[in-house]
Amino acid sequence: MKIEESNVVETNDYRVIIYPASRPFETKEAKAITEKLFDFLATWAAHGKPLSSSFKIEKNQFIIICVDEEKEMASGCSIDALGKIMRALDEEYQLGLFDRMKASFVENGEVKTLKLLDFKNKLKNGELPKDIQVFDFSKNTYLDFLSHFLLPLEKSWAGSYIS
Repeated sequence: MKIEESNVVETNDYRVIIYPASRPFETKEAKAITEKLFDFLATWAAHGKPLSSSFKIEKNQFIIICVDEEKEMASGCSIDALGKIMRALDEEYQLGLFDRMKASFVENGEVKTLKLLDFKNKLKNGELPKDIQVFDFSKNTYLDFLSHFLLPLEKSWAGSYIS
């Protein structure tokens, strides 16, 4: 299984775990993160059974982990192991991967991230244009990720904050 940009329609609905950084990755960081995740996922297992998994870095700011649970379910211990490596990456590069009180959006083709309260206030005050697109980090299946990860403001979770 490989996650990448493709015209092929996926039929398997893999489990997805999204780790949103608070800022874009520097080139060296992206390379190091890629190497560390590649090494980790090559040995990632649940109860001694290898997990069929992959990852991608989306928009140079979001780490998307994907696991085919039709082959083997990720267990609590395997999810803990993933969390451990992600926390290590977060600490090493100060990425804010576990800060869920933020919002990321695309404005004029650029990914921007704000504290959630600041984002809501800017929307309510009309300080952000209505044509932005908003990321939804709650997606937990690959098909949902493909179709609903980035949505127009009015169709996103943030649409209710439009003044």
